[in-house]
Amino acid sequence: MSTNGLEFEIVLNGERRSVSAGETVLGLIGTLGLDPERLAVEFDRRIVKRERWAETELAEGAEVELVMFVGGG
Repeated sequence: MSTNGLEFEIVLNGERRSVSAGETVLGLIGTLGLDPERLAVEFDRRIVKRERWAETELAEGAEVELVMFVGGG
């Protein structure tokens, strides 16, 4: 995946964010420094299974929701 220096905007948890062309859901999670074991991902109102994160490319205007599971008692 070559980014060719191109960027576009997505909506991440309700806020606009620039990402590189060719960025995947898994790449975004890594860029944000989040623990993938504690996340659920919704992409354009559909849940994305963990095994598909590496192949799911983001697109201009995509709406992504990352939900972190928090333990406690």
